[in-house]
Amino acid sequence: MVKRVEQLESVVIRFAGDSGDGVQLTGSRFTSETALFGNDLATLPDFPAEIRAPAGSLPGVSGFQIHFAAHDILTPGDAPNVLVAMNPAALKTNLGDLPKGGTLIADADAFSDRNVKRAGYPANPLQDGSLDGYQVHAVPLTSLTVGALKDIEGVTSREAERSKNMFALGLVSWLFGRPTEPTIAFLETKFAKRPEIVAANVRAFNAGYAFGETSESFAVQYEVRPAPLTPGRYRQITGNQALSYGLIAAAKLSGVRLFLGAYPITPASGILEELARHKSFGVRTFQAEDEIAAVGAALGASFGGGLGVSTSAGPGVVLKSETVGLAVALELPLVIVDVQRAGPSTGMPTKPEQADLLLVLFGRNSESPVPVLAAATPGDCFGAAIEAARIALRYRTPVYLLSDAYLANGAEPWLIPDVGAIPRIDIGFAEPGDGEFLPYVRDPETLARPWAIPGTPGLEHRISGLEKANETGNVSYDPENHDLMTRLRAQKVAAIVQDIPPLDVDHQEGADVLVLSWGGTYGPVAAGVRRVRRSGGRVSHAHLRWLNPFPRNTGDVLRSYDRVLVPEMNLGQLLKLVRAEFLVDAHGYNRLRGKPFKASEIASAVRALL
Repeated sequence: MVKRVEQLESVVIRFAGDSGDGVQLTGSRFTSETALFGNDLATLPDFPAEIRAPAGSLPGVSGFQIHFAAHDILTPGDAPNVLVAMNPAALKTNLGDLPKGGTLIADADAFSDRNVKRAGYPANPLQDGSLDGYQVHAVPLTSLTVGALKDIEGVTSREAERSKNMFALGLVSWLFGRPTEPTIAFLETKFAKRPEIVAANVRAFNAGYAFGETSESFAVQYEVRPAPLTPGRYRQITGNQALSYGLIAAAKLSGVRLFLGAYPITPASGILEELARHKSFGVRTFQAEDEIAAVGAALGASFGGGLGVSTSAGPGVVLKSETVGLAVALELPLVIVDVQRAGPSTGMPTKPEQADLLLVLFGRNSESPVPVLAAATPGDCFGAAIEAARIALRYRTPVYLLSDAYLANGAEPWLIPDVGAIPRIDIGFAEPGDGEFLPYVRDPETLARPWAIPGTPGLEHRISGLEKANETGNVSYDPENHDLMTRLRAQKVAAIVQDIPPLDVDHQEGADVLVLSWGGTYGPVAAGVRRVRRSGGRVSHAHLRWLNPFPRNTGDVLRSYDRVLVPEMNLGQLLKLVRAEFLVDAHGYNRLRGKPFKASEIASAVRALL
């Protein structure tokens, strides 16, 4: 059957179903197919907080959204064009995001009376006319899958039913002309120890593809051309993967060993899991019994001459604060990664937020300033990790690197950098001299103290959390010395401003409104600014990587615009800082819904200010 092929510039697809329906695997495989095809893409996995919610329940719905296009894109899309719902609960929780006229593919077999009632529907929505405003394809995914696999020996009925996600993947792969060979190769590798499962999944995938080709209900196939990306070698990467590779690269660039002390916590656990795979690079990972032990071990590794890193999310960062204060007093390098999530307390542990900014800036006792920077995109986590490590090692200070659940789990094409072009990180360990070793004599440029490897003859010195005497490092309770040391530590962090680039502004001629963003809001904000410009509005955009210290020209940039808008997934934390620091009457746009901003809402907020 020859079907019409329609060209599209971009598409947003959302897969949704129970955690056991393989939604994340389906989405990630479609993402890999799309990356190999050459489209630009951005993804948004959406995990339920429950480890295993009751089947068919609303809280147990898992989702995966992918936006792919024939041009440069910045977000996983405001709303899906296609929704694949594996059961009534998935339809119930996601239908509100599907615009009228959008395409709905639903597993008709899952819409039993019991499942319909459990999802809160009074009647079967596939039959009561409530979906008349959508292009509905009620496909019996489960029964078609089971029928296709009935003669495969060794596959149970339950295993056959679980292969329906591959049928759905095959159908959507046909619908958008995705290559099939990569997924078949993946399945053959993933289930290599069980050939019958390989056969079941491959056959289900091919059956779904064939169903799309032959079914009369799908009259059109869509094509999204490859995007004109910068030439080079790309790979699909998530924020947690990129951050892990950045830490490995930083260790290699500096010539020190990387040590990760971590306690598993959503959404940061992926960094521990990724780094544990790379012992061949000299990486050492330690899964501690709690957050305090994890950061203590990391600080001990730094004391021993390594690059100590500890990863967590908001609740764990709170527990690490005392040890971070110890690192401030000892003046040793330490990188603390905070993959932010919605709170307070346990909150919504699988959902993104960026409300830990004030925590990492001020959440320690006494005067204990630390540098803070934030990654902007999943791929940017690589460079941000190198930057955090560079500053920690050069200035002998703990550094907070902020990510969030959206960046951690989201994926995008990443242009693999030329490793040889990345500047080396020079450390310069202390060497024994003729006279007495003074552990707190400072470098005149950075104010960093010497980093002495324990056990080196001639470099013996005291180490503790008690206040140190200037230069000698001996315990001191002298009031004037405490004032001096406190100011020196603060001046050292402030001096980092000389080592970071100025704030870059995407300025539009004639604009008197500036949008100032930070962290994972970069994509939606930049996309929203593009929309405003396309509609004739004049607006500029600046994105902060460094939040302490601010880039040296930040005040000049802010004061050069009549109005400043600060969108944040919190109640105005950066807004509070820029008002206090630069006396700018900035305006906030604040939402905390456990979801990334949409480009459309940023555009609306900018237009309101215009």
